[in-house]
Order: sequence, then structure tokens, then C-alpha cells
Amino acid sequence: QVQLVESGGGLVQPGGSLRLSCAASGTIFRINAMGWYRQAPGKQRELVATISSGSNTNYADSVKGRFTVSRDNAKNTVFLQMNSLKPEDTAVYYCNANLKRFQVGPARDYWGQGTQVTVSS
Repeated sequence: QVQLVESGGGLVQPGGSLRLSCAASGTIFRINAMGWYRQAPGKQRELVATISSGSNTNYADSVKGRFTVSRDNAKNTVFLQMNSLKPEDTAVYYCNANLKRFQVGPARDYWGQGTQVTVSS
């Protein structure tokens, strides 16, 4: 079994900051990319940011310059620092990890349960 547990969501005013964390646990041989996606009401889930095992990062245009993704490989944890938050950032944020549970076999995607981020005055 593999679990991804997110924390750090909440209510924040426009212009404020939040930091999301996601820790992967269970039987894990190797984690490849990790990242964050979000889904607003009535919209499809979209990519926010990803980070490779070598710390190469990729961001959605809408969050570039405001959000920073990072990871702690020793703790199987990925972070999302969100600054200058806007009302349009309101969504459920999901953690994703592409990983191999065993040395033999393919990698697959795992998802967290989601954490609500609400930006409102």
C-alpha cells in the first residue's frame, strides 16, 4: 500500500500565502516525479506544478512567479509554497506521485485525498 497525505490547506485572504505539504508512505522503491494539481468547482483537474527526481520543475502559466514546488527526497515529501494568492486559486489541491513500489514492475501514479484552498476576503 502507498498513501499520500496532504496538509496545509485553509482559508486565506487575497495576497496571502499558504504552504502545502504531501508525504508519501508505504512500500516505495523509488519516486519519480511529484507534483500538485487542482480542481475548482465545475472545472477539470489541472496541473499546478511538478518536480522531477532531479528537481527539474514545471509550472502552469497561471502560477509562475507566485508558486514554488520543492521536495525532500529523504522524507518522500513534496511542498507547494503559494504566495500572492488570488481568488481564482481557490480549489481542491491534489498531490501526485509517480513511483515504483518494487524494483521490478512499472511505475504508476498515486494521488492524495485533496486539501481545500480558499482565497477570499
